[in-house]
Amino acid sequence: MPGKVVLITGASRGIGAAVARRLAGEGDQLALVGLEPEELKKVAEDCGPDAGWWETDVTDLASLRTAVEGIVARYGRIDVVVASAGIAAPGFSRSMDPDVWERVLDVDLYGVWRTVRLTLPYLLESKGYLLLVSSLAAIVHIPGLASYNVSKAGVEAMGNSLRTELRHLGVKVGVAHLTFVDTDMVRGVDEHPVFGKVRTGIPLANRVYPLELAVDKFTQGIRKRSRVVHVPGWIGPLKIFRALIPHVVELGSRFSVAKADRAALADIEARGVAASTRASGAGGLADAEKAAKR
Repeated sequence: MPGKVVLITGASRGIGAAVARRLAGEGDQLALVGLEPEELKKVAEDCGPDAGWWETDVTDLASLRTAVEGIVARYGRIDVVVASAGIAAPGFSRSMDPDVWERVLDVDLYGVWRTVRLTLPYLLESKGYLLLVSSLAAIVHIPGLASYNVSKAGVEAMGNSLRTELRHLGVKVGVAHLTFVDTDMVRGVDEHPVFGKVRTGIPLANRVYPLELAVDKFTQGIRKRSRVVHVPGWIGPLKIFRALIPHVVELGSRFSVAKADRAALADIEARGVAASTRASGAGGLADAEKAAKR
């Protein structure tokens, strides 16, 4: 008997793709949504004959609606939605490309909202599970990633609100918080000549965890319909100290940020603002190319 129908956004690479492969191996039917059709096709092939893929930009409501309708037409239902599409663009707010700053919110925050809006009617029918992917960035606000911090804090707030709004209707809502995991996006940030060094100098953000850990935690969360998923587990207790964390970040970065600010301006002068502050990794490049065509 086929397992659950699981829709995953951002399924071309990284956590979305890896979780899709794991769930497919456990018998679920995967509906993969994202950019980069060749990568999506490869992931779908890994997920078996029941998997389908839809090239979709989560910033385009019409495109996303077409994908969701296609998924329902093919499978007849949606049981689980994992809203994991996201990009990160390193840069200080005063000097980075403002269009890129806003694009991060459009993908990471409003893209999640559009996903919720369009899939919720089907989750209500199946009394399903919705997992919104936030980040440690919602709790620890790393300098040089302001747009990402803002978007992930918004996703957390959205999930917390939806959890209460939908509980009596039988839909469970989870929010995933994860620190830096070994993905293409994180490697792209670390390769930045300025901001890779900023991240590695901040406590709680200076370690990269294996992708397999995230896959394990996400899969467990989906199976248990958990209200929170923490990758790694110490993020849960860390939330208790939210009021203190900004002071710790400020203290730890009081010397490094001034130096990085000068370096960022020099990098923009040398490479141009588009190259210096674009979204990181191959997925970020694909998103930038998509945005440029709109």
